[in-house]
Amino acid sequence: MKFIIAPDKFKGSLTGLQFCEIVEKSLKEVLPQSEILSLPLSDGGDGTIDILEYHLKGKRHKIKVSDPLFRKVEASYLYMDAINTAFIEMAEASGMALLSEQERNCYHTTSYGTGEIIVDAIKKGAQTIILGIGGSATNDCGIGMASALGYRFEDIKGNQLIPVGRNLSLIQHINTTQVIPEVSTVKFKVACDVTNPLFGKNGAAYVYGPQKGASEKEIVHLDEGLQHMSKLFKQELAKDIENVKGAGAAGGMGAGALVFLNTELQSGIDLVKQLIDFDKKIKQADWIITGEGKLDNQTLSGKTIQGVLASSKTEKIKVAAFCGSVELSTKEAKKIGILYSDSVLDKAKNFEDAMQNTRLYLSMIAKKFAEEIRE
Repeated sequence: MKFIIAPDKFKGSLTGLQFCEIVEKSLKEVLPQSEILSLPLSDGGDGTIDILEYHLKGKRHKIKVSDPLFRKVEASYLYMDAINTAFIEMAEASGMALLSEQERNCYHTTSYGTGEIIVDAIKKGAQTIILGIGGSATNDCGIGMASALGYRFEDIKGNQLIPVGRNLSLIQHINTTQVIPEVSTVKFKVACDVTNPLFGKNGAAYVYGPQKGASEKEIVHLDEGLQHMSKLFKQELAKDIENVKGAGAAGGMGAGALVFLNTELQSGIDLVKQLIDFDKKIKQADWIITGEGKLDNQTLSGKTIQGVLASSKTEKIKVAAFCGSVELSTKEAKKIGILYSDSVLDKAKNFEDAMQNTRLYLSMIAKKFAEEIRE
């Protein structure tokens, strides 16, 4: 029997690589003759570099860049010399994890450090740059990133503004005279796992602003700033991104990537699958075992499991999902293509126990599954 193990991480408790190790060991105990291939995945958010490093064996480069509050921090990105390609994760320089609870407020944060990583990759000779934009602490519409590339954002008097969310409404002119020339020659690919528009009630500020620390008043102002930028993009750069799905990703970095990097947004999971040749590697498998923190109604909204289900359907492979929690009924899970599902939370005493003993419970789930399909 051939198994593919293809999970995302359980945020806060387990990496995709750890999931693979635990499940493979448990399967082998029950089904020692089985063939097992571990293909951990990511949807383009934080952790994507680790997954691509595992599959593609690139070299990590570490550099000092600006964090969301302009302080120096060490960040890394993956570079493959053979194909002159860099894999950059926005969260490395501009992520929520870099700030304490008290420091988190996307009204004051910047994506400048992400731009600094891009510049470093360009200097290394990158001809293709793949940017994952999950896990951000920002709502600056990508102007921080763009500033590092040479864009200048000026107020009504021509003064250069600090590239943070609170200043979006003050920008009257986008000065492109100092943009580094490579921006127009490098091929950018942006991995995006959400479909939110740039502004409005479903936009970047209203949906993600609260969890990024902004107050109600600040969120209103941020949304006004994003609306203003949408108009400015059209007027000054002839870019209409108002109705583009995903423009609101990462505090408007989706829109920023479209405008400043002249690229298109791609499904993060689809991009990762393509890079690691996923569909070719799963052929002739009997089961794909996938998983992520939560299996719920959002699972089919660009997440890893959706990508697994799309591939399994094409190849007619059965899917099992081992998750942190499962909010779908067995019938609902089967309807979307998951024939077997189980959760850590169902085994644990409570949430805290589930978080602390994820490895133990995941091992139990995998053994139980193997015993059931062996009979």
